[in-house]
Amino acid sequence: MWYAPKLTSTETVMMMKSLIVSAASAALLVMSGAASADQALAQKNACMSCHGVDKKIVGPAFKEVAKKYAGDKTAHDKLAAKVKAGGKGVWGQVPMPPNPQVKPEDLSKIVDWVLSLK
Repeated sequence: MWYAPKLTSTETVMMMKSLIVSAASAALLVMSGAASADQALAQKNACMSCHGVDKKIVGPAFKEVAKKYAGDKTAHDKLAAKVKAGGKGVWGQVPMPPNPQVKPEDLSKIVDWVLSLK
């Protein structure tokens, strides 16, 4: 028969802290993997040709877009429609061309990623 060793309260606290740190680290790795995948989708669909993550290229930086739409519950649908149909005048005189070739599931992930940037 196997018996677990008796731990002091200090050892128990240290073990719990270690487990919490490990779980948090694993969660961050999963989240960063998803973020990397969504940025890769933006690159694959040529979004990064005109937009940088944190600096303007032709269009606004994605972080600027996230900041502008922070707290807007309708932002996802607005941005998805704008990516599909194109747009002009919101960020300057250079129009964004329509992107009907972007698959709806990819478009949704890209918009979610952009809106998640801080």
